[in-house]
Amino acid sequence: MKKTIIVLLVALIACTFAFAQGATEAPAAASNEPMTITMLYAATATEVGPIPADWEGYAIIREKLGINLVLQQLPSASADQDLVVQTMAAADELPDFITVPSKKVYDDLVAKGFFADVTDDFAKMPERSKVMFGAGSKAYTTYNGRQYGFATPSSYVGNEGLLIRKDWLDKLGLAVPTTLDELYDVMYAFTYNDPDGNGKDDTYGYGAFVESYMNYEAYPGRRFEPLMGAFGVEGTFNMSADNFGLKVKDPAYYDFMVFMKKCLDAGVIDPNWQAYKKDDFRAAWKQGKFGIFREQNSAYANTNNYKPFDDNFPEGGFIVVDAPIGPNGKQSVGPAVEGFRIFAINADCSPEKHAKIVEMFEWMSYGEGYMLCGYGIEGKTYVLNEKGWPVPSAELGDYSYDKSIGQTYVQLRNSSFNYVDPVETNLRYPGYITATSQKYMSAGEVLIEMQSKTWTPAAGMNFLPSPSTDVETFYRQGIAEFLNGTKELTEANWKAWVDQLYALGADKWEKDAYEYAKNGNFLQ
Repeated sequence: MKKTIIVLLVALIACTFAFAQGATEAPAAASNEPMTITMLYAATATEVGPIPADWEGYAIIREKLGINLVLQQLPSASADQDLVVQTMAAADELPDFITVPSKKVYDDLVAKGFFADVTDDFAKMPERSKVMFGAGSKAYTTYNGRQYGFATPSSYVGNEGLLIRKDWLDKLGLAVPTTLDELYDVMYAFTYNDPDGNGKDDTYGYGAFVESYMNYEAYPGRRFEPLMGAFGVEGTFNMSADNFGLKVKDPAYYDFMVFMKKCLDAGVIDPNWQAYKKDDFRAAWKQGKFGIFREQNSAYANTNNYKPFDDNFPEGGFIVVDAPIGPNGKQSVGPAVEGFRIFAINADCSPEKHAKIVEMFEWMSYGEGYMLCGYGIEGKTYVLNEKGWPVPSAELGDYSYDKSIGQTYVQLRNSSFNYVDPVETNLRYPGYITATSQKYMSAGEVLIEMQSKTWTPAAGMNFLPSPSTDVETFYRQGIAEFLNGTKELTEANWKAWVDQLYALGADKWEKDAYEYAKNGNFLQ
């Protein structure tokens, strides 16, 4: 029996998010009439508004699949999304097909029995399964050995890379470094041999800022992972079943710290790395402050992001290189973690409706359904280029899928895009000619090149629990003190610090993380 809708839900639907789109829910249909399915979705671009009532997809889905689709859009803020789904569940008013905003909400509602078991449905979606449902995906939604949701990719894996100023290498007559020692020599030359030729002592070898995520890229963080990878200590945890644990206790982590201290003492790392914010860091490399750094493909190569560097250094340029090989032959750009978006089926759905939802979800992932959800309607929101790819066009005006009106017709992209197809990547990041240097750039091609480098498989590490505030503070402050020289970096001092970290609560953090990884099938 449906519960009475509480006042909070009424207010939330009226004021925050909900709009039913498409046909109105009808009474139970006869067998030859379309089946009504309600769907709660996360918009691709919330700022432009919901899918319009005149979206051709409603008629196409009704004709092709026999489904009368009714859509409701989640709000933009993640906290509001969680609240909406939790409130609807409390009122027993969840739609038939639900985009679940967070893993926390998913875990809670699965435990309470709101979502249907979909373990046997993956075999019914061969096209979607080929590109979206790997071991990490299925592990993400596993509960007591069964799946109660479809975890589809929500971001690109390996979308960062190690960049080096190729023009600086050429000016100084240096080869592309492949080992850690060679990289250090290049860093030193970039710092002290005037690579930009301006006669000033104003450049550094390596640049970074503190971007750390304690559960998978702990302090000093993501920007230093290629250096950590040379010692095999990239990522917060060792995810192996036989040797699971914090990498900071690995003896090789001390070796990494010694190398970092060497770099800092030699002045080959921009000393502002602890003070820089993300925008400061990105402004710095565009101003030619340093010549080696780890960066995201779009932040580096997209039109607006690359333009300041191109204007400042029209003869300059970067290459993407693999992480340096360390003393024991190890290398890694960093841990390859995955991001997922969960879709779930309401446990109250009849077997017939459940099957229809699976059919629709598969249809959305390839062919006509993929094109409809991802790009819209040919001649209205996209045109085909010489390769037969759907592309935006100025001739379509604001209805082009990259414009304000056109974007409203492709709000279900999150249900279709797979983040692995090269065509999809190139469409998302089209190539262009830079305004100043007239060189060709493509963030899509850069992404594919970054993904081809050496990464450490680490599915699920980004979902592991974070430590207590005390442990996190002690962890960050301790490493900073060693690197800054306020605490002498010796083997004895390092061991004492690690022991104190565990005594403070890192042992509990490690045990909690192990249990989560084990239950989620993330152990390697």
